[in-house]
Amino acid sequence: MCGILAVLGCADDSQAKRVRVLELSRRLKHRGPDWSGLHQFGDCFLSHQRLAIIDPASGDQPLYNEDKSIIVTVNGEIYNHEELRKKLPNHKFRTGSDCEVIAHLYEEHGEGFVDLLDGIFSFVLLDTRDRSSIVARDAIGVTPLYIGWGLDGSVWISSEMKGLNDDCEHFEIFPPGHLFSSKEAAFKRWYNPPWYTESIPSTPYDPLTLRKAFEKAVIKRLMTDVPFGVLLSGGLDSSLVAAVTIRHLAETKAAKQWGPKLHSFCVGLEGSPDLKAAKEVADYLGTVHQEFHFTVQDGIDAIEDVIYHTETYDVTTIRASTPMFLMSRKIKALGVKMVISGEGSDEIFGGYLYFHKAPNKEEFHRETCRKIKALDQYDCLRANKATSAWGLEARVPFLDKEFINVAMSIDPESKMIQRDLGRIEKWVLRKAFDDEENPYLPKHILYRQKEQFSDGVGYSWIDGLKAHAELHVTDRMMLNAKKIYPHHTPTTKEAYYYRMIFERFFPQNSAKLTVPGGPSVACSTAKAIEWDAQWSGNLDPSGRAALGVHESAYDPHQQKIPASISIGNGSATSKKQRIIEVATPSVTIQS
Repeated sequence: MCGILAVLGCADDSQAKRVRVLELSRRLKHRGPDWSGLHQFGDCFLSHQRLAIIDPASGDQPLYNEDKSIIVTVNGEIYNHEELRKKLPNHKFRTGSDCEVIAHLYEEHGEGFVDLLDGIFSFVLLDTRDRSSIVARDAIGVTPLYIGWGLDGSVWISSEMKGLNDDCEHFEIFPPGHLFSSKEAAFKRWYNPPWYTESIPSTPYDPLTLRKAFEKAVIKRLMTDVPFGVLLSGGLDSSLVAAVTIRHLAETKAAKQWGPKLHSFCVGLEGSPDLKAAKEVADYLGTVHQEFHFTVQDGIDAIEDVIYHTETYDVTTIRASTPMFLMSRKIKALGVKMVISGEGSDEIFGGYLYFHKAPNKEEFHRETCRKIKALDQYDCLRANKATSAWGLEARVPFLDKEFINVAMSIDPESKMIQRDLGRIEKWVLRKAFDDEENPYLPKHILYRQKEQFSDGVGYSWIDGLKAHAELHVTDRMMLNAKKIYPHHTPTTKEAYYYRMIFERFFPQNSAKLTVPGGPSVACSTAKAIEWDAQWSGNLDPSGRAALGVHESAYDPHQQKIPASISIGNGSATSKKQRIIEVATPSVTIQS
């Protein structure tokens, strides 16, 4: 993933302003350490921090059309760029970059071209002919994007909040599937799939159709000019990604460049469920497997850096982002720049354990729609920012536009969890890859119970976080929580601890409004809590909070606090930045 920053229509076009834009752009350099670019046209600045994945030699940004009247800065990957180029025979391309096609498509189609793009993207396009601009973000929000407004009338666009929060009077999340045109000064939704209205679909379940759609989604994400691998937790989703990748890798350009062996990566506490399952899947598939261990203390020491990079105080996101953040640094150190991951499946297929309590197919389907629409604030944010913190790109085939259309058109009756019929969560996906003649995965992996990433890395991870927060947030502090944090008031000491750190990095009122809130159990939306009366008294986002469903559910009468957590003297309220030494060999995290 790259980092983009644009300032449009500012009152100051001086050298000092250019220096300030460059300074702010450098805050995004972790996203794109390979090259920096800036184009100024009068009072408009388009900057770019590049992570070179396609055409590393000549694809530096910003990018242009033939006469440079169209300027574009892009964060993303356009998987159908070669097909689109063929439809533009009268255009001359300067680079081999997949993103250059955006400038030429705009010349041909105006702002209506966005839906032609098959990929993940956030971009700012400036048309110097009439000084107009358009900004767009991909369908689901796999790439992060923020928009802000300055007192001088300027509009700011940034891949991360830290690029604009100090210079805007107000800023907010740029909504996924939308574009913003300077001519209308308003958002317009360009992504309008059938499922978005939440109407109940009726297409009969066809396992082969679902399988082919997912394989196609994985194959198109093998487009790369740099070394890559897969994130493998040993759960269903990441294991299917690895299984499909390894079946089709040999026929790709990537295999010719980097060899036919697939590299897989896993992270966890010593003895965690994920490490064991991932090793078994890796051995079965024959991947070159790398296993990274961390301790609870390692993770706790990285929390400040994780919050700074993920730009959230959401408890679930921070719990899951921390192991991913640590693993990403180790992966990048091995020379890998892109990984394929399994985010999105649980939202599409109702994979979270609370879906066991869905009262009917209508509620089941509407909840999946709500979950997909919110992905950009949760799993997409985590997968993108935790990896981009170290200049690593994560690709997510389950969130392919075509695949979502296929999966969300299935009659939700088929997705419903029916234990009496042997149908566990995500049964339709499991069944689609249950091939007796040519197995994709071992049966017990294919039908392994859902583990949320923050649980699968080791149950003592979450217990350790809670214990650490208990040491640093007092009961008296919690009594005043509603006065100190009236918006999304933290209801646990863990949430309070994260909130203190977040507001030290991002003190603006706009910043706190970018983070979602509300009650949740096992990652549910607030609406789904109504499905089971006992959940309202057990509001924890861990999958183990799904009492009566998870095989290792919390004991509501007993909470174990690991004795291995040292008290220390660190404080979330301390203003001093620090260097954190992590016990994992060769890992040092600096904030």
